[in-house]
Amino acid sequence: MLRPELIEFSQDNQKAELRIVPSLNGPITEDALLQLLALPDFSCLCPLKAVISQAVIQVNQLHPKDEGKTELFFEIGERRDAEISFDVSSDKMQASMTLTAAFGGKNLGLRDVLENLKLQRISMGLSKAKIDALLAKFATLLPGEKCHSIIANGRAAVNGTPAKLERKVSLARERLLQPQSNSDGTVDMRNLGAVIMVKPGNLLIEKHPATLGIDGYNVYGEKLIAKPGKDVKFTAGNGTEFSPDDPNKLIATVAGQPVETPSGMQVDDVLQIKNVDVGYGHVDFKGSVLITGDVGEGMVVKSLGDITVMGFVDSATLEAKGDITVSKGVIGRQLKDLSLSTKLTAQGQISAQFVQYSELNAAGNILVTKQLLHSHTQTQQQLLVSDASGRRGDLVGGKAEACRGIKAVAIGATADTKTELFCAMELAELKQQLKQLDQSIKSMVVAGLNIEAQLRKLPPKEQWQGDAMMVEQVTVMLEEKRRTTLARAQEEAEFETLKMEVDGYYKHYRIDALKHVFSNVELHIGTAFQRTQREHGPCHIQNENNEIHFDYSQ
Repeated sequence: MLRPELIEFSQDNQKAELRIVPSLNGPITEDALLQLLALPDFSCLCPLKAVISQAVIQVNQLHPKDEGKTELFFEIGERRDAEISFDVSSDKMQASMTLTAAFGGKNLGLRDVLENLKLQRISMGLSKAKIDALLAKFATLLPGEKCHSIIANGRAAVNGTPAKLERKVSLARERLLQPQSNSDGTVDMRNLGAVIMVKPGNLLIEKHPATLGIDGYNVYGEKLIAKPGKDVKFTAGNGTEFSPDDPNKLIATVAGQPVETPSGMQVDDVLQIKNVDVGYGHVDFKGSVLITGDVGEGMVVKSLGDITVMGFVDSATLEAKGDITVSKGVIGRQLKDLSLSTKLTAQGQISAQFVQYSELNAAGNILVTKQLLHSHTQTQQQLLVSDASGRRGDLVGGKAEACRGIKAVAIGATADTKTELFCAMELAELKQQLKQLDQSIKSMVVAGLNIEAQLRKLPPKEQWQGDAMMVEQVTVMLEEKRRTTLARAQEEAEFETLKMEVDGYYKHYRIDALKHVFSNVELHIGTAFQRTQREHGPCHIQNENNEIHFDYSQ
């Protein structure tokens, strides 16, 4: 070991100095110099490893040549203060602190941490408990050791929830799925219960308003603006009014049949007819129509509300602004020009137990609980061919188009009946809507920036607050800024909702077969097409990379 007197403190007591004569003390090693620094007086210092390596090289080079006349000088250790550093995540939502123990220098305390946090502008989401725990751990470290912990977390903005309309009464179409129980506990599949009626004062719909959301912040204290939930239009239709005690509740003002509208409900007068045939004539009624019997061949029934038929529809035409519900069946035939003799058109939903050789067109869902045979169906929503238990529901022949998917118990037939299915065909239109929303949002951002620039150019308020015309101009600019900000937030919320729909379009809008898909079924999902060559068991059928994919994992 080298002699201890070769090392001593510098005049300012901050560094360890090595004075060595190569011919007398060499050759040396790095370990030998580190042993000198391990002496009690110097053990708290930080070894300067680069200098130590250079000292070993120089001393050993001169050792065999020098005759004792050369003394070399090196600073091989120094005091270092404790160090503090911070790391902030790229999204500014998390900050961590690293403490390095001192090498014989100045230590750190809570005040030093707080001063450094202020210098780094880290001000929000700080945890005093985590800072105290890190300082306690820091106090136990050996010189140069480090400890690390997350000491601040931002709070993400919580976007508002969209408004929702909750219906409080049943509709005529829902009776199809609710056969009535007999006194002995059995279920009468033919008895679908009483016609749904309401009385004045009955609660029809309750609106759950959109929420504004909760603003968040990052560790720098910058506010993260929450997007307000999207509102929905809520209007009182004929025969309804908003409750005087709660404007979010819609109540009936007259007795009648409740009919769902796109933005609320209405209560219709009900025209009750036994049978619509040549003896009664065509029907064109401004309210809802209840037919307790059948609609005969060639007859036309039009309604500004719902049409409910307790019996059969045979080669007739039904048009409703609301729902069309047929408790039994819809029967038609193919004419010489290949058109179909029965046509049902609804702005709402169409529901029936079975349908054959008929044309159905609905803005809402189409529900057939038993069989849909050789018909042409078109819906902007979903086509469902199944009973409530999912055990029965055959979709055979014809052409079915449903924007938001098709679900049936069995599709096609063992006789290889040609059956055409089309769904999820609107992706290009949705992408175009998304593009238009994006452009609209960008234009609003520019408009908002322009207004802010104009406001910043205004002279100090005390110079113009007495000028009525100037005050009005500023008020108009502030109102325009508020309106633009609100409209932008609403469109951004709409953009996010639409983007989620586009991103998961083919995952959500698909064809589901609960039991069978037979051969000769033509499957069109978006741009993907395939004709089945064999029978498939229960499966989800969807578009994956523009190809038809069968998923049997259900």
